[in-house]
Formats: sequence, C-alpha cells, structure tokens
Amino acid sequence: MKLLRNTAIAALAIVATASPGIAQTDESDQVNYDTSIQPPRAEQREHTYTHHGITISDPWNWLRDESYPTIDDEDVLDYVRAENAYFEAQMAPQQALVNELFAEMRGRIKEDDSTVPQRDGDYEYWSEFEEGGQYRKYYRRPAGSDERELILDGPALADGLEYFSLGAMSVSENGRYLAYSTDTTGGEFYTVFIKDLETGELLPDRIENVNSGLIWTASDTMLVFGRANENWRVDRIYTHSIGRPADSQVLLYHEEQLGFTAQPALSSNREWLIISAGDNETSEVRFVSAQDPFSELQIVRPRETGVEYDVDMRGDTLFILSNRDHVNFSLFTAPITNTQVWTEQIAGSDEFYLTDFDLFRDFYVTEGRLAGLDQVQVRYYDDDARIETISFPEASYSAGLGNNPEWAMDRLRLSYESPITPDTVYDYHVASQELETLKVQEIPSGFDPSLYTVERLEIRARDGTMVPTTLVYRTDRDAINERTGGALHMYAYGAYGFAYPPNFSTTRFSLIDRGVAYAIAHIRGGDDLGRNWYLQGKMEERTNTFNDFVDVGRGLIELGYTSEGMISASGGSAGGELMGAVVNQAPELYGAVVAHVPFVDVLNTMLDDTLPLTPGEWPEWGNPIESKAAFTHILSYSPYDQVSRQDYPPMLVTAGLNDPRVTYWEPAKWVAKLREYRTDDNILLLKTNMGAGHGGRSGRFEGLRETAEEAAFILWQLGLTE
Repeated sequence: MKLLRNTAIAALAIVATASPGIAQTDESDQVNYDTSIQPPRAEQREHTYTHHGITISDPWNWLRDESYPTIDDEDVLDYVRAENAYFEAQMAPQQALVNELFAEMRGRIKEDDSTVPQRDGDYEYWSEFEEGGQYRKYYRRPAGSDERELILDGPALADGLEYFSLGAMSVSENGRYLAYSTDTTGGEFYTVFIKDLETGELLPDRIENVNSGLIWTASDTMLVFGRANENWRVDRIYTHSIGRPADSQVLLYHEEQLGFTAQPALSSNREWLIISAGDNETSEVRFVSAQDPFSELQIVRPRETGVEYDVDMRGDTLFILSNRDHVNFSLFTAPITNTQVWTEQIAGSDEFYLTDFDLFRDFYVTEGRLAGLDQVQVRYYDDDARIETISFPEASYSAGLGNNPEWAMDRLRLSYESPITPDTVYDYHVASQELETLKVQEIPSGFDPSLYTVERLEIRARDGTMVPTTLVYRTDRDAINERTGGALHMYAYGAYGFAYPPNFSTTRFSLIDRGVAYAIAHIRGGDDLGRNWYLQGKMEERTNTFNDFVDVGRGLIELGYTSEGMISASGGSAGGELMGAVVNQAPELYGAVVAHVPFVDVLNTMLDDTLPLTPGEWPEWGNPIESKAAFTHILSYSPYDQVSRQDYPPMLVTAGLNDPRVTYWEPAKWVAKLREYRTDDNILLLKTNMGAGHGGRSGRFEGLRETAEEAAFILWQLGLTE
C-alpha cells in the first residue's frame, strides 16, 4: 500500500516538473484527499475558432494530438501520465477498500462457469471460463455426444497481451472452418483469422481492419465482411475466398454517403446475403443469393431520410420491420420479386412498441415493450390472430430471445433477469407453451432476493412528463424504510434509443448491501416507453435527457429516499455526457459522480467530420457545420463548453487512449477545464487506460477491479467507508 502510494507520488513529481504542458497548482484546504499532492494542471494555449459568426475560445485544444490516431506528442502524454499518477496517489489510501470490494464482487462470480450448449447443425456449441481465467474457451461436441472439442482458446490468444478482445466468430455451415476476429489495442480495428477445425491449424489467410460480422457464403468457400476505413467507418463490404491472398479480395458493396455505414448479415434461412446501410435515422437494404454473392444486389426500398427498416426472408416473401407508417414500427411483407409493394402484417401501435422480429420455419417471434416492459410473442404464418405471449412473473424485468441459430426450431432459447433475479436461461417449448429452466446464474458467495425490495416509480419531470425509475434497496435499510433520506446511487444512459434494462448486476450489491439504494432512471433519449421517448431526447430536444435525470434525483429527495448531497451518479459514453451536463446544471445534488469515457466535448466533435463517428452522429445531435441553430443548441449544453465558475461535486473520470468512439482528449480537456474553473475543494480524478479503448481494460477480473475502484470512490466520497 505505502509502496504504491510513494511510487505514484514519485511518478507525478517527475512528470509534473518535466512537461511544459503542465502548470503547478496552488495549495488547497481540501480535507477529503491528500492535499500535499497537487493535481496536474494543463496549461492554457491560445486557440480560437469561429463558426456562424460565433467565436469560441478553446485553450486546451492542444491536448488533441495532431498526429491522431497516432499519439506521440510528449506534452500530451506527459499530462495524461501525470493525471494517472495523481489518480494512483489519491486512491492509494483506498486500496484496502478496493481490495475488499474486488474480493466480494469476485466472490459473486462462479469462476468455472459455462454457457448452456446450443445446437447449430451437427454440433452443440458453448463457452467456458476456467477458475481464475480472464477469457473464455469455446467448445463444441457432436449433437447428442459427450465428446468435447476445444475450437478456440481465448486465454491462449490473450497470453502476454495488455489488451485482448474477441470480436466476431463464425463456423462454416459444414462445420470445418472457424473464422474469428481479434483486437489487441482497444482501437476496434479487428484482424480476422481462419482455423481449420479438422486439422487444428490456422490457414495463412489474414484479413485486416475488419469491424463487422463474418458471413460464410458460396458453400463455405467464401467469407463476407465489412472493412473499416482510416476513419473507422465501415463503408465497404468485401468477399474473401479461402486460400486466396488478401489482394484478391473482391469489393461487393461500397457505401458512398458520408455518415452511412454498412454491415453484412445472413437471412434466418441462410439462403440470402443481406447488406444493410444506414445511419441513426435512415436505412437501406440490399440482398443477393448467398450461393452467388457476385450476382446483382437487389434493393428493397431506396433510402428516404427518417425511414428505417430491417429485412428477413421466408420462402419468396420478405418480412420488413419499419417505421414508415408508425413511429413505433410496423411489420410488413412483400414479394421478393416486387420488394417495394409492402402489405401490413402487424399494424403500428401507440401502446405497443415493436422492436424486433425473428423468423423460423414454422412460426415467427416478435419482441417489443408494453408500458416499458419487455414482451416476447410467438406468432404463426397461417393464422394472424394466433398470438402467444410468453409471461414473466415480476413487475420490473428484462427478457428477450437468446441464441436461436437454427431455422427449424421447436423450442426457443430465452434469457430473463430482474434487479433481484439472477440471469436465467430458459427453453420455451413452442408446442406446449411451457418454459423450461436450463440455468440460473450461480452466486457462489450466496444471494437471498428476499433481503431486497424493488420498486418501479414514476417521477414527474419539470415539463410534467412522468419518468419511470427502477429502485432497488435493502429491505432492512433503516433510512429507506423510514423515508428520511440516505445514500442513493443513480444510473442512466439516455441516448441513441437504447433502453437501459432493469437487469441483474452482481457488482451493484456491493453498494446496496452498504445501505446505498440504487436507482435506474429510464430517461428520455432511450426508447424505454417507445420510439417517441427516444425522439424527445435527441436533436433540439436533447436537454430533456439531462432535465429528466436531475428531476428524478430531486423527486427521489422529495419522496424521502435520499437527500441533497447524498446522491452518487454514474454513466458512460453518452451517459458520461449526461454526467457532465447534470453537474453543470445541479452540482449540489451529488456527493460523488463517475463519468466513464464521457462524450463531453460535443461541439468540437460534431464540427470535425474527420473523426470516426461524427458524420453518422449528425442525425442524433445535429450538424453544427451547416446549421447555426444546431451550433448554438449544442453549445448551450455541451458539458465542456458549459463548465462555469461554480462548485462541482467530487468526480472520477475515465478515458481510453485508444478509444475510437470517445477520443481520449474529450475527458482530458474537460478535466483540465474543470480544474481551472471550479470553485470547490472537492477531489477530481482522471484515469486514462493507456492500452485500452472504449470498454476499459479487457479480461473479466481486470474490468472487475475497475468497477471496485469506482465503488470505492463513491463510498469514500459519500462518507460510507467506516
């Protein structure tokens, strides 16, 4: 412990004095962290830019390395290292708590765990963790046999690497070849390898810069994949024939519209190769025979701004899920020979939000949400009125289809969980309409759901909208039972139409068991209550997302669940943007805030069309290059731009040096500006993973330790470490 702290201090001293980009700070009267160790301060270097007649000063612009994606500017690296050293120094006294939390979080994990085998063709496939293993091993066995075969060894592939991520995996239809992709930097440029499962040898084939699924076509002689360009955008779909050199790959499709990306898929009956292109609000789909991918691609419907659709096939019929006629989506059919003549199969509904569908030989399945709760329904091709809704027992839960790879299924693999129900795997027997429990997530250290209470509340936002909130707490937690306030943690995402589910989390109970209630705010920007719920939190209505989160916090205070200053909050990526916005708006509410890889420099990022995601993000946030209204609106809430001279709560911020989604300089610039502007003495920490990307460190226990650090920071700042 002492050695770690001294090492961090020494590193900080070396970096802070060596770099011209780091200014020295003044003494502080702060009492909740070691004030003898001064945080690094990034110097201000004059930089301005002007758009639409508005001039913006950005004196920390230099933290963006001009060589990006290569990051070799020593001033930049010195500052990031100094922040890391400061993080280590300040967290060193909390290492005993981190270790305690890590041990109990790890104790809730069944280390030698495995997935439930699922049949696909002649084999059953599953994966396993070995005790102490960071990565999975992947197995198969002939259907009905106990003879297991290791087809991919994750620990061996990751051996000696600082970072390892397995991307796509795909076994050929004949079972002989395994294609898989790996990323060893966190930059999400994957390399594809092909393994001959008969010999166990890797083929010499290598495919670089892939970021898509891997589709076998042409009788298992060819792979179809999406390649990422230098800006990390998948705009080209290629074919690769086994045994051929990389330069013989054939371009199958090129997406020319800036902001659109392309992805390949296979129809459920595996007869058609489907190529989808689109951005966050518009899509266009083409298809071709999987046995003859070089024949002419057939378009389903030309792109029309604001119209989204997904496609699958059965026989000579297309099934099309689209928002063309209703914001909550409808399901249509069309002849493959006349794809633009759509017939309504399931009408759109104001109450029921149709989110997905899956085709099988004898029936099909729709998924959606009713009043914010997941619904799974079995339907029949020959009887439109026959609808079998699979029932689930709790008032707040997350449920959906699992892996169902075969066309002729008579049972469906389902997953189910709730805030107090561990992940449960079912088979739903279609003929008998019965659920068979295959596996319930095991908690080795023990778990008693009766110790916890789950509530689903509706809390009024400032514009009168009722915001659903899932709340979990210890039933015996005196402060909660007496409605006198207490520590409470809030989490939300609120973007891209992603509904954060009321799920089960083993790590969450390290806070709950210490008396911290846990609230998931289902705020606008997600699509929890339907597509309009999402639309009310994007573009010019983006600030509804931030207001909802703040108002839910205030509502929980009014209801007596917590009190001002005893709320901790966390969010990542766009949820990190949320954290930045709410601490600008209502810093007094929070006793601790954790922002993971936060998207906080929104205006600068949306002005830079060379960045990987920017053009595709304009439908979500607006295009400030072309629109003054978008420019001024983004400027009005962009967390980095709106940092002001006020008190801020204690904060922990994380970043990934190789992150292609939220570039490292966004959190770095934000923290630098916060250090300059804040008027409080609260702790502010920045931790940058130097060899990882958007998801943090790889390996299940490395990631778990970072979760333990976050929980320790929250408990420390809320005064709950005794």
